[in-house]
Amino acid sequence: MPLLKPKDEIIKTLDGTEKTYVLSRFPAIAGREIIANYPLTAIPKAADYKSNEEIMLKLMTFVGVYIGDNVQQLLTRALVDNHVPDYETLVKLEIAMLQYNTSFLKGGEISTFLSGIAKKAVVSISPMLTPLLAQLSEAVKQRSENYKRNTH
Repeated sequence: MPLLKPKDEIIKTLDGTEKTYVLSRFPAIAGREIIANYPLTAIPKAADYKSNEEIMLKLMTFVGVYIGDNVQQLLTRALVDNHVPDYETLVKLEIAMLQYNTSFLKGGEISTFLSGIAKKAVVSISPMLTPLLAQLSEAVKQRSENYKRNTH
């Protein structure tokens, strides 16, 4: 599938070198899937890492790199690993793709969007963690009482 509305984007790598990537627009249905799942799968413990990785790899299929005069889409995990040199560059590339494909993340609004997701995550995770914290506190208390008895 050809890239839709391709746009060159220069991203600085972790080593400080600049690398050119070709961003493209998502087709409608793939875009809906990516935008709907991307933030949800990134919330720790709300989804598994594999789901987030799958959606990231789908997003990356709409990214290209120049090989001579041709553009090679990053259609596989191996192509992503071969053309994206480090994790930080990958994150910058993911953010650039999300900004290019959504009007509500343009102009620096991605940090507002991500902080909103973080707040929602805290609200949804807190009820799960509170009982676990009580259980953990009780287990630590029991362990320290047993430890004191065994050392006398």
